[in-house]
Amino acid sequence: MSIEPPVTELPIKTAEKGFYSGFSVDVTVTSKLAVGGLVIWAVAFPEQAGTVLAGFNKFILANFASWYIYVMASFVLVCLGLALWPAAGRLRLGHDGDRPEFSNFSWFSMMFGAGIGVGMLTWAVAEPVYHFKNNPDVIQGLATGSSADNVMNAYKWSYLHWGFSAWASYAIAGLALAFFSYRRGLPLTIRSSLTPLFGSRLSGPLGHVVDIVAVIATILGVAQTLGFGVEQFVAGMSRIGIGGWLLNEAGTASTTGIIFALLIIMGASTLSALSGVGKGIKWLSNLNMGLSIFLLGFLMLFGSTWFGITALFQGTYEYVLALPGMLFDVFRGDGTGGVADKLEGWQGGWTVFYWAWWVAFAPFVGLFLARISRGRTIREFVLGAMIVPAIMCFVWFSFAGGTAIQMEMSGVANGAIFSATDGDKIFAMTGLILGDVLGWGMAVIIVILLMTYLVTSADSAVLIVNTINAAGDEGPKARPHIIFWGSALGLVVAALLLVGGLKAIQTAMVIGALPFSLVMVLMCVALIKAIYRDSKRAAHGLPTTMAENTDA
Repeated sequence: MSIEPPVTELPIKTAEKGFYSGFSVDVTVTSKLAVGGLVIWAVAFPEQAGTVLAGFNKFILANFASWYIYVMASFVLVCLGLALWPAAGRLRLGHDGDRPEFSNFSWFSMMFGAGIGVGMLTWAVAEPVYHFKNNPDVIQGLATGSSADNVMNAYKWSYLHWGFSAWASYAIAGLALAFFSYRRGLPLTIRSSLTPLFGSRLSGPLGHVVDIVAVIATILGVAQTLGFGVEQFVAGMSRIGIGGWLLNEAGTASTTGIIFALLIIMGASTLSALSGVGKGIKWLSNLNMGLSIFLLGFLMLFGSTWFGITALFQGTYEYVLALPGMLFDVFRGDGTGGVADKLEGWQGGWTVFYWAWWVAFAPFVGLFLARISRGRTIREFVLGAMIVPAIMCFVWFSFAGGTAIQMEMSGVANGAIFSATDGDKIFAMTGLILGDVLGWGMAVIIVILLMTYLVTSADSAVLIVNTINAAGDEGPKARPHIIFWGSALGLVVAALLLVGGLKAIQTAMVIGALPFSLVMVLMCVALIKAIYRDSKRAAHGLPTTMAENTDA
């Protein structure tokens, strides 16, 4: 029986001199034109941009909601399958003698910070509060909104969006990239993960398209995160007394506030990106993990401790029991405006939005995870990347959101938390717990923590985009392009926020995520195919890594 050797070479043409030296001109220039065109269009024709984006968003939600639901469910199943599959689980992401570059603490810190750390500070309070008021169980009459019988439902649905599904999408992208880069010696870029399916054809236009789609999805996915972060950063700066000029009459970030926040965040993130993963990003990740532990410890001790513990364990239990149904249920409206339509609207506004967000975020987080995970086994990577961060999210939601819900249910907050904007809810809650003076000090700490999360996410994204554009090379020649993409990312966030607020960013992100979701499905197929063939090669004593092929 003849077994073909794995693909260990994937040449990608890069410029040999000039400004784009070392970069794939096709990928880099096309990506820049696409992102630049979006910014110019949004600023020059704001009404048209808003109308077109809204139309696309409506079309996608009407026709691709079930696609997103089933795709994310498949990522969870594939991750669990790979961890349990003996032939896959024991394989190391690298050569047999490779060992992890970073300690477990630094690994988890960078993974969590670059993943969804920013979202924790906004949604760990805001989302349980939203679902406490309304969720599919309330819509179907199975629970009562804003009542005690709906508390665990609020956590069940919050955990769905921030739990295993989110991290499974990151794990799939990271695992595919790490496997083909460190075991096959292929470039650390998105196209390499599809070599079992398309082979050397990925060296040309097909591969360029894959990488361009990944770059655009990354920029839009990170823009969504930064959009939430900017709103909260402005709210925090206002809370600590920087100035009311940061907010408009509605209590949200003003134009001046948005520009001010982005100049600080993107300036700091660009400087950090220039220092590389091993220096600035690692240091910031450890700092924000330390501050996160401090804030979480405060909420555990001085917040609603018992309420949070109950929410964590009982909510997780109910989430795990209901997970199969929540993963695969697709709510379809009937056009009557009744329960079915309300369920479809809720799922489109929450679950489908989140699934698109995580898919758009996957090339960025996945490539970053691959970069920091060389030497780990597939089982260690999957379980570490999918379960540990998800549990951290559950802990955050239970104690932060639980404290807010309990304070409102008991009458202590008297509506102050519920009425605050999403980004301001955590400041309102800690202010009520500590009072004016200590509450101000805690607001300062939260602003610093938010800043480190935002900078970590932005600088990691800039480095990842340049790595894709440079055909997997992370060399120092990328410095001018780091500055360009740092500026471009800030301009995308600013343009979309000023044109249509967070809704405009959300719409653009949902659209940009759709083509990359197909790429991720192909990643799953390619990875399974590669591991299966490697097991056959190993059974016949044939090499399965680049090093072994070289020695043979």
